[in-house]
Parts: sequence; C-alpha cells; structure tokens
Amino acid sequence: MHGSQLQRLVEVMNTLRSPGGCPWDAEQTHESLLKYLLEESYEFVDAVQSGNRIDMREELGDVLLQVYFHARMAEEHPTDPFSIEDVAKVITEKLISRHPHVFGDTKVSGSDEVVANWEEIKAAEKGRTSALDGVAISQPALSLINKLLYRAEKYGVEIEVPTHPESSPATSESVGRALLAVISWAHKNGIDPEDALRMQSKQIMREIAQQESR
Repeated sequence: MHGSQLQRLVEVMNTLRSPGGCPWDAEQTHESLLKYLLEESYEFVDAVQSGNRIDMREELGDVLLQVYFHARMAEEHPTDPFSIEDVAKVITEKLISRHPHVFGDTKVSGSDEVVANWEEIKAAEKGRTSALDGVAISQPALSLINKLLYRAEKYGVEIEVPTHPESSPATSESVGRALLAVISWAHKNGIDPEDALRMQSKQIMREIAQQESR
C-alpha cells in the first residue's frame, strides 16, 4: 500500500488524530461518529439511485473515511486495540470461508444455493439457534420488521400479524400507496410512525422468544 492513496488516507488521519492535529477529530469517539456513518451511507444510497457516478465516488469516499476513522480510533483502545489491517483480515477470512464453492470443493447449482450456504455457515460460525440472533435492533423500524418476519419464516416460528385487505393484487405501487396512507394517518393524529412500528417490532420479538421457549 506504500505510495497509494489509501496509504495517504492513513497518514492524513494519523496527523489529524495525533497531538498537534485537529482538536475536533481528536475529540471524536465511536459513539459520536455513528450519526455520520448513517448519514454518509444514506447519501451514498442517494448517489447510487441517482446514477451520478461523480457523487457515487465522493460519497463512497465519505463512507470509507468513516470506516477508517473508526478503525483508527480502535487502535487507541488501552486494552483491546485493533487496526484497519485486523478489520481487513477478518472480512477476507469471512469471504473465503463463506464461499466454499470458490475456495473449496463445494458444488452449487446457482445463487440460491450460494445464499443458503452463506446463511448456514454464518449460523454455525456464530452459534446462532434463534430467529432473533444477529438482528440489528437499531436499524429503522420498517427494515427491522421486514427482517423479523423473514427470520420468523426461516426458523419456522409462527407469529400473529395483522393482515391487509387484499382488495387488489400486491404490487410495489399498491403497497407503497398503502404504506403512505398509514403514515399519513399517523401524521394527522400526531403519532410518530417510526415509534409506532418499533413498538410492534418489540411485540414480534416477544412472540418469537415465547414461541422458541416452548
């Protein structure tokens, strides 16, 4: 990496975090940077969806900054430090272990088997036995609900959820309109739809836990 732009990024961040560098950068913590990680990720999503490759390059750079910023701070931990090299080592080993059809002797017939193998290997590596294991609770409520429903179905956990009247075929447009109507309804009644949906996600998690404990 000597002489590369990645090495230059390392050197610049080292200067910013070191004594005599930038006081704002030196004051940051993993917690204080979380909002920027989310913000930059959303901005990259916007750039991808707009098809603007100049913006994509810039926003991906901002995401890369967040990744390295967190790794640089992790080096400073007094008892459990790790570096960007350690981060790269972990993800490289993960990619190799979860692609046995490329780096091993496993045979697959298509992408569905690749995904199934990935999930099986991941569950074994992390010792996951519950539908709730590894679900990121801090994600937005809509994606959280979707993940919980997927996990419940995958693990064979039956949960009761309200159904929508099927007066018309479900399409992206019709579902979008239905969601918009519900959000508008909540807005007019002074209810935060994110909070309301998060409450329901907690109820689903309780139901899953109860079902699995039987």
